[in-house]
Amino acid sequence: MALRSLTAADAPAVRRIYGKASVRFLGRGSMTGREAQEYVARVQRWHLADPVEQYVLGVDIGCDLVGVVKLGCRPGRHGRVSYVLREGCWGRGYATEAVRELVGFASTTAGLVSLGARHHPDNAPSGRVLAKAGFTRIGARGGMIEYSLLIDR
Repeated sequence: MALRSLTAADAPAVRRIYGKASVRFLGRGSMTGREAQEYVARVQRWHLADPVEQYVLGVDIGCDLVGVVKLGCRPGRHGRVSYVLREGCWGRGYATEAVRELVGFASTTAGLVSLGARHHPDNAPSGRVLAKAGFTRIGARGGMIEYSLLIDR
């Protein structure tokens, strides 16, 4: 498993990642081909910003883009983690491994000291991913389950 930058050629894979089952708890519909192309282009622009406020990295398994992890950088060296995997790749540990890698990236590359994440209460597997990656459940807010992680430096 590797985290990598997205390229224009990834748009079809991004569309599959943001398919119907994967977006069920994200509050959005499936991504169209055009939306996927626009999203990848936007992500590439975000990576050129100084400072970078949003990192979006592809989850690559043997040259197959199976997911996306995101790291939003906030004031006070805090970040917000999110992730989505293509439906056929659930339950294999890819999300946990990707989030763990993203935590390391958050510490080293982004220089963050704490992270937050959240998931829909009906998406228990997402909570298990966060717990396995070292996050602690801190409560519920706004209809979502909230998690936190202090990064060891």
